[in-house]
Amino acid sequence: MKSFNLCLLGFGNVNRTLVELLRLKSAELKERYGIAWRVTGVASRRLGWWANADGFEIDGLVKTRSSSAFAELSGQECPLPTDWLRAAHADVLFEATSLNVENGQPAVDHIRAALEYGAHAITANKGPIVHAYRELRDLATERGKQFLFESTVMDGIPIFSLFRNTLPAIEVKGFKGILNSTTNVILTAMEQGLGFDDALRQAQRLGVAETDATYDIEGWDAAVKVAALVNVVMGVRLLPQDVNRQGICQLTGEEVRAARAAGQPYKLVCRAQRTTVAVSASVRPEQLPLTDPMALVTGTSSIIQFETDIFPKLTITEENPGLYATAYGMLADFIHAAGL
Repeated sequence: MKSFNLCLLGFGNVNRTLVELLRLKSAELKERYGIAWRVTGVASRRLGWWANADGFEIDGLVKTRSSSAFAELSGQECPLPTDWLRAAHADVLFEATSLNVENGQPAVDHIRAALEYGAHAITANKGPIVHAYRELRDLATERGKQFLFESTVMDGIPIFSLFRNTLPAIEVKGFKGILNSTTNVILTAMEQGLGFDDALRQAQRLGVAETDATYDIEGWDAAVKVAALVNVVMGVRLLPQDVNRQGICQLTGEEVRAARAAGQPYKLVCRAQRTTVAVSASVRPEQLPLTDPMALVTGTSSIIQFETDIFPKLTITEENPGLYATAYGMLADFIHAAGL
């Protein structure tokens, strides 16, 4: 039996759901994989940096909403991230902070600190993948640790591990897909009769869209996911700013409904294609024929189709995932790292 001290950086929906999933799977982790765990570190911008080397009591932890509550859980407040990692005796960092499109900070620095300390680093944040993938990958290798990120694109669906572990010596020539659930929900609502503003407000009420949905509706979230995939599965350095990007803001309800009635609905389509010298990539609204599987993807569902040298079309579809799907990707990464 291996016991791991887990540190949670960011204590919002994703890492809270991860704790619930760890509890749910606790017996299976012990019996099937020989893994025991305890949460010894929790940190966020609002709560501060808290450690308890003996492990926080989980029932109390999941109810915690304020920094004062950590003191009641025998937590030690730490002045710096490096102090926090040491005080928590960190074995694994689960990083789930907000995306910084411009440079991936401060998540890049936090993951670097965890790897240098000697902990595995698992993230649901796309920023470090597009801005520092090779550096963090190489640092993890140098330290004999894992830097994993399955939850960054299509939640916990095994995309990165598919090519890393299951399909060796495959060349990915390109891909296309629908990777942003917020815009997909908005377009579906517009097809059903709403204007753009009302469809956005509905997505916000459902909790699919953020209060500030700029990154989604202007195509930035999709562009970051494209860049992450190009960096990792195609092995080419690409920044989100290099993606030819157009969002859905300019579409009207009348245009979206007319396209659906004509059998060519609008979707925000992500594309990347290897050329002789680089990779060209785009995110933009496209009308798709109903014979295209992407045209049938609605709501919070996602789809991606890879073109490889062996498989001309390799398609993965995810139907209406929830938070457990994102948390599962982090759990799967943990099991992989723990088994090494």
